[in-house]
Amino acid sequence: MTEAPRLTTPFTARTSAAEILDGVDLTGRRMIVTGGASGIGLETTRALAGAGAEVTVATRDPRLAEPLVAEFAGDGPGSVRTAALDLNDLRSVDAFVAAWQGPVHAVVANAGIMAVPTRQVSPEGWELQLATNYLGHFALLRGLHDGLRAAGSARVVVVSSGAHLAHPFDFDDPQFERQAYDPWVAYGRSKTADVLLTVGIARRWAADGVTANGLSPGYIMTNLQRHLDDATLRAFGVLDEAGNRTEPDYFKTPAQGASTSVLLAASPLVEGVTGRYFDDNQEAEVVAGGPEATGGVARHALDPAAADRLWAYAETVLDGVRR
Repeated sequence: MTEAPRLTTPFTARTSAAEILDGVDLTGRRMIVTGGASGIGLETTRALAGAGAEVTVATRDPRLAEPLVAEFAGDGPGSVRTAALDLNDLRSVDAFVAAWQGPVHAVVANAGIMAVPTRQVSPEGWELQLATNYLGHFALLRGLHDGLRAAGSARVVVVSSGAHLAHPFDFDDPQFERQAYDPWVAYGRSKTADVLLTVGIARRWAADGVTANGLSPGYIMTNLQRHLDDATLRAFGVLDEAGNRTEPDYFKTPAQGASTSVLLAASPLVEGVTGRYFDDNQEAEVVAGGPEATGGVARHALDPAAADRLWAYAETVLDGVRR
C-alpha cells in the first residue's frame, strides 16, 4: 500500500503563531490550552485568543495567567479565562472536567515536565513524567469527550518532542518499578505515549468529528528546562563555560515554537487531518527511530497496535484508581 504524500504548508520553522492565523476568524470557538500561562503555551493562547477564540488556560497556578486575562479583557472578540488543573493529580483533572460546560472546539495538550532527575510519583503512585505528560492528558481528554463531540468539528493537539525518537513505550515496566530510572528515557517514553494518544483518538473518535495530531515544537528556552543541570545545558549549547546563557541559531522564540500547535489547533489548512505528526509546520517524515535518529516521527510512535495497547493500559490504570 502506497503511503499518502506528506502534508505541506506555506509556513516555515520561523513562522510565528500569530502569522499562522493571519486572516483566520476564530470567533465563537472555545479552546483549552494546558500549561497555557508560560512558554509556548502562553504564545499558543495569545495567538488563538488574538484570532477571536475564547481560550481557557488550564494551569496549576491560575494566577500566572492573570496578565493574559487582562491583555484580552477589552472589547475584542477573543478572551482568556483560567482554570486550575494539575495533570499529575487525578482529582484535579476530574474537577476540571466536572466544571466544564458545553462544547470545546480544540484542546491543546501543551503542559509537561522534562527530565525530572529522580523517580518521583504522583498522588496515585504513577511515575511523574508519565503521569503529567500522558496519563493526565489522557484522563482530561477522555473526560472532555462529550464536549469535543458536541462541537461538531473538534481538534486535539498533543505537544510531543523529538525525544520520542529513541524510546518506544515500555509496556513491561511503564512506571520504572523494576528497572533503574533514567530521566531522559522516562521523558522520551512519555513523549512516545503522547504521539500514540493522537493515533488512539484518530482511531476511535473520527465518527464524532474529532481529529488529533501530535507535534514537536523544536528547541525553545522555556521553564521546561528547569530540571537540567549545567552539564546538560552545556551539551545543548545553551550555557557557555563561564556559565552564561547562550542561544544557538537553531533555537526558536516561544512564538515560533507555538506555531505548529496553533496550525493544528485552528488553521483551515489542516481541516480533517488526523493521526499525524508535525514539526516546523510540516507533516514529519516517518523514520525508523532509534538513538541515531535526529528528526521525523518514529514508526513506533504511529503504530496502531501500540496505540490500542496503550489506550487499554491507560484505561486500566485510571479505572483502577477510581474503583
